[in-house]
Amino acid sequence: MTLPPFQKLIDAHGPDVHRLLVASVGRLDADDCYQETWLAALRAYPRLRDSSNLRSWILTVASRKAIDHVRRGRRQAIPVGEAPERAGPAAAAPVDDGNLWGLVRALPPKQRNALALRFVLDAGYDEISAVMGTSEPAARRNVHEGLKRLRTEYRR
Repeated sequence: MTLPPFQKLIDAHGPDVHRLLVASVGRLDADDCYQETWLAALRAYPRLRDSSNLRSWILTVASRKAIDHVRRGRRQAIPVGEAPERAGPAAAAPVDDGNLWGLVRALPPKQRNALALRFVLDAGYDEISAVMGTSEPAARRNVHEGLKRLRTEYRR
């Protein structure tokens, strides 16, 4: 098995990777995740055993980088003027008052990635399941639950 040159992989799938990342983490952070995706892929590329579906492989790498980015953002400290005496109730994820993209960003990472793959990249459920490492019914469920939550929240 011979792998195509890495540059051909970037040329063929770079736009799809970037669209997935913009949908998953937003425009501001997509470029950083895009670079992290390609660096991780470049490191792993020589060890790749199966080159039959490089698109799903690189989208999997991008999806995982997006999830890592979202998790990293949740763990960052938020500076405050003065610490309260007692801890208050946990704050919900910020939502942009009915803004659809704000609602999408507030979705759990798996649902957000499934929706991005389905509606931004027009991926089928078989490809979504391959990218996310789940079964096809689980991929369908993630898309369904994400859409259901968006419909409920957006109508409020």
